[in-house]
Amino acid sequence: MTELAVVILAAGEGTRMKSSLPKVLHPLAGRPMVWYAVETATRLSADKPVLVVGHGADLVRRTLGEAVVYVEQAEQLGTGHAVLQARPLLTGRSRTVLVCYADMPLLTVDTLSRLVTLQQRSGAAITMLTLLADDPMGFGRVVRGPAGQVQAIVEEAVATPAQLAIRELNAGVYCFAADWLWSQLPNLPLSRKGEYYLTDLIEMAVSDGQRVEALVSEDAEELLGINNRVHLARAEAILRRRINEKWMLSGVTLVDPAATYIESTVELGADTVIYPNTHLQGKTIVGTGCEIGPNTLVRDSIIGNRCAIRASVVEEARIEDEVDIGPFAHLRKGAHLGSRVHMGNFGEVKNSYLGPGTKMGHFSYVGDATIGAEVNIGAGTITCNFDGQRKHQTIIEDGAFIGSDTMLVAPVRVGAGAKTGAGSVVTRDIPSGSLAYGVPARVKSNDK
Repeated sequence: MTELAVVILAAGEGTRMKSSLPKVLHPLAGRPMVWYAVETATRLSADKPVLVVGHGADLVRRTLGEAVVYVEQAEQLGTGHAVLQARPLLTGRSRTVLVCYADMPLLTVDTLSRLVTLQQRSGAAITMLTLLADDPMGFGRVVRGPAGQVQAIVEEAVATPAQLAIRELNAGVYCFAADWLWSQLPNLPLSRKGEYYLTDLIEMAVSDGQRVEALVSEDAEELLGINNRVHLARAEAILRRRINEKWMLSGVTLVDPAATYIESTVELGADTVIYPNTHLQGKTIVGTGCEIGPNTLVRDSIIGNRCAIRASVVEEARIEDEVDIGPFAHLRKGAHLGSRVHMGNFGEVKNSYLGPGTKMGHFSYVGDATIGAEVNIGAGTITCNFDGQRKHQTIIEDGAFIGSDTMLVAPVRVGAGAKTGAGSVVTRDIPSGSLAYGVPARVKSNDK
């Protein structure tokens, strides 16, 4: 028998999101909302969390894969009914059951760990997470007895004026003694709405002479539940602040944290400086001592050490050490810049390798090409890689010099140390050490 099982409720339709996408799959700092609850659960327990799915179940399964164990709530009959779907799977398998929600992505491992510890040490039937706040946010009130013991949860709609004044709110996150939970869930009363609610277990436990404990929080941000896109934006801002603070404490400089957007999947090296209006997304890794931004987007890319990228877009690219890019450059999928490459303003590279020390002038396009080391690519150079049906390769060997406004009509090879004159249209291979110019380009003869 294990110590803890985690059940995550993710079956609701989320109608207030007004979206065809299931609520729990809406992106938050680069990942689907549900991912945060799943990650937290996996850090609390060695067992995979049980995810109760319903609306959009197939899409949720495709998104999370084998990260969780799925049970389905075919009818949406309340939170108590949702947890009941996990009973056949979990009965007798753990001592404690934690129930949380996929739409509360800001809950931390620390808070939930303290909740579980309190439950296991107290021997209570239930330990609930509560919030002290002046804004009730529509939450139920926690009613305590003369000795401070939890007696009941009263929903706002039926609360008396005295109960409405209570500042302790039910956050809806519970930790249960497993045997007690599985024995009592089938006894939940049917509400006036025709649903079964976990909140009724509090009164049932008290009536049964069982102990109910509460872990009190004063962090309303952490307990934010997402029901609409306004809540989603608030959660995004909170999560972004957490991410930014983590990186600043790790030695990264954010010139303006409020205008810096770093997704949760990004990794940054120490002594890197991020300037305002920079977006770092997806599986991006940035090395040490870099300068990124301002006004830069980097997605799913690897950037080496001591690189500078200014006002540019980098997508699914690899950049080695000491590369200088921009402003207004665009690296597309498959771009690979070797160490010490310079890429000028308004340049574009796609599915190509530029060797160490190569310089690519402004207003140039390099696509489907392999460029050697220490090559000079003049301003306005274009690799004409597409013939209308297929892409073709351009190869430029080490030390070549490509004059401004050269058109390289692929497939074509420029040999090591070769040169092209400005404005050349290269349709044939150029041997190493040769000079070619003209339209079409011809190799200059060595005859006098």
